[in-house]
Amino acid sequence: MDVGALVSGIREHTILRKLPSLPFLVKFAYGTGELAAAVPSSLSAFFLLYFFTEVADLTPVLAGTVLMFGRLWDAINDPLVGWLSDRTQSPLGRRYPWMLIGVVPLSICFVLLWTVPPLETQWGLFIYYATLSLVAFACLTAVQLPYTALAAELSDNYDERTALISMKSAFSIGGSILGLAMAQMVFDQDIGPEAQFSLLGKLSAVPAVLMIGVCVIGTYRRYWQVQAHRARPAPNTSSQFLLPEIRSVFRNAAFRKILGLYLCGWVGIQLTAVMLPYFVDAWMELPESHFARMALTVQGTAIAMVIIWERVAKLSDKRTVFLMGAPLAVLALFALMTVQSENVFIMYLLGVFAGMGVATMYMVPFSMLPDVVDLDELQTGLRREGLYFSAVVFLQKFGVAIALFASGVFLDLAGFIAGAEAQPPAALWTIRLLIGPLPAILLLGSLWFAYRYPINRDRHQQILLALEEQRHQKRVVDPPPSLQQSG
Repeated sequence: MDVGALVSGIREHTILRKLPSLPFLVKFAYGTGELAAAVPSSLSAFFLLYFFTEVADLTPVLAGTVLMFGRLWDAINDPLVGWLSDRTQSPLGRRYPWMLIGVVPLSICFVLLWTVPPLETQWGLFIYYATLSLVAFACLTAVQLPYTALAAELSDNYDERTALISMKSAFSIGGSILGLAMAQMVFDQDIGPEAQFSLLGKLSAVPAVLMIGVCVIGTYRRYWQVQAHRARPAPNTSSQFLLPEIRSVFRNAAFRKILGLYLCGWVGIQLTAVMLPYFVDAWMELPESHFARMALTVQGTAIAMVIIWERVAKLSDKRTVFLMGAPLAVLALFALMTVQSENVFIMYLLGVFAGMGVATMYMVPFSMLPDVVDLDELQTGLRREGLYFSAVVFLQKFGVAIALFASGVFLDLAGFIAGAEAQPPAALWTIRLLIGPLPAILLLGSLWFAYRYPINRDRHQQILLALEEQRHQKRVVDPPPSLQQSG
């Protein structure tokens, strides 16, 4: 075989089939889809435990158990939806049907989640919220997971993927800011806590349908352009069962590094988010309006830093961005424990530094995942975006559950008194430990996993070249039907 001719043919074929640059409008449309889940999810992370304990009058343990119960259900439905969406065949492709079908019931569930039912017993409230969480998280998975996996199907380019995930991250943080801004306005209304949270649930859930519609319309043409560029994927017949497929993706060493990075970092960030209302109220002795202001400080800084970190990633790589940014959040969280009630300015200043590091947690792990999917296709011949993204989306949700459950248990053990004007010293110490040092230690663990991550820019280029050769050989052996008929 003439190797030089083969390489030349591959290069010529690659040039002929090269896709145009990813348009900004496609990136923007993809980012808007994040708002469908980002607004209600961010409000849940910041206020749901507080709502359960202070408004619905659930005990901290039962409230934390409700949230943990829903996330355990995610342990089943996340990989299941990822596996099924990988195998979905429809005129709309693999991901869009799931997004369109799941978004309406998702909106309804998030409205009901912030409603206090006319039930007087603790167990009645527990059963209501636990049942609702099962449906809500199933719908959230049906929308969020295929949407997230779509990023790997809109471009093969290293930097374009980073740009896509950066746009998704910007909308994710922007969704949090939007939710917090709405919370600020709603909490300023003198209508009572129950009515405030009910209104907040409605405001956060209604726009979800519109955002998913914009995402589908704006990315649809580009999606099919990329599918035409790639060789037809091999039928996924490696296993008719889910568990063997899950074991298969976990053999990918680079993927395991991403999982460790994301789990440590995300649990740490969510612990801080969950404890923020308690820290501001019980320790800093500030009005409720400072909940949203402090969170807006962190998220506002993060959304600005996403733009900067994307530029840094183009000059270096994704791992380097995380190793530069995450230590800023570690230092800020350790320092947060030392803040006293009179140091309000320092609290907000530390929020700025934390936001600089938090931005890297939003954008880096998800921008790494498409590169791992390419490596998997090179090794197996299969495109399994759904399974790979499902694991990280599950960790995203499970991290929130761990944070909520652990916070509820630790507060209960420390003697936290719901609704009390002053908390016992043990509860105050617990709040300070959970908002700062413990999340910082977890972020240190994520830095170790990032350092061990093996795919940089050069390695990804090698993967793409080998993958293009593999796809070219497949086209030669198995040409498209139109060429078969003409031959």
